[in-house]
Amino acid sequence: MGEKIVEVKNLFFQYERKYVLENINISIEKGAFLGLVGPNGSGKSTLLKCLLGLLKPQKGTIHLFGEDIHQFNDWHKIGYVSQKANSFNSSFPATVFEVVASGLTPKLGLLKKMKKADREKVMEAIRAVGMEKAVHQNIGELSGGQQQRVFIARALVSEPKLLILDEPTVGVDSQTVNHFYQLLHHLNKELEITLILVTHDIGAITDKVTHVACLNKQLYFHGNKDEFERLKETELTSLYGHPVQLITHDHE
Repeated sequence: MGEKIVEVKNLFFQYERKYVLENINISIEKGAFLGLVGPNGSGKSTLLKCLLGLLKPQKGTIHLFGEDIHQFNDWHKIGYVSQKANSFNSSFPATVFEVVASGLTPKLGLLKKMKKADREKVMEAIRAVGMEKAVHQNIGELSGGQQQRVFIARALVSEPKLLILDEPTVGVDSQTVNHFYQLLHHLNKELEITLILVTHDIGAITDKVTHVACLNKQLYFHGNKDEFERLKETELTSLYGHPVQLITHDHE
């Protein structure tokens, strides 16, 4: 058994006396690429916010890198790309370098001057997502897919061991999505970053992920991708509340 990066036990979370997460138990080992799927309103984003310490569950425990979340302080080990990255204000006057460098603010502070080593970290993150040619361009001049890569670089600059992405392909064209999945595959296999990806593209996740979790208030399934692909369509239909057909895609 490998090192556990995330371990959630008996987690419950409620909004205004209504539970949106019930008795969630899930563990994610180092090097895994987890696809988190489920219908709208199933609690996926809420679970991520619990893992990020942004929401406090009413019951249950969360351990990150073997440490209780209440004592965990190494937040630089976790990178996060939210849904809002795709609705970024394109008129914001900042270059690609400046946007990515802002990911070091939690480490450096707002007013501390960047050292040479810090600037190289920024460039390494930009190169990791293939955006080095646009390093001096304004973020607003880039396409949606390019901006997406920049925000991933911003999350990577602190050298995280875990990268969490909340529906990052919403509103992005299919060609860009293909490149995006190739990038995630590279981050997971070559840079050995553990990934959690929330997505509605059920077929696509079976192409690159190692594990799948199906959430709809409760955790209906958690296992490797081969086990997920053996699920019957009737079982997925039961989860989603409407007919679902599992079609795998080749993103190469």
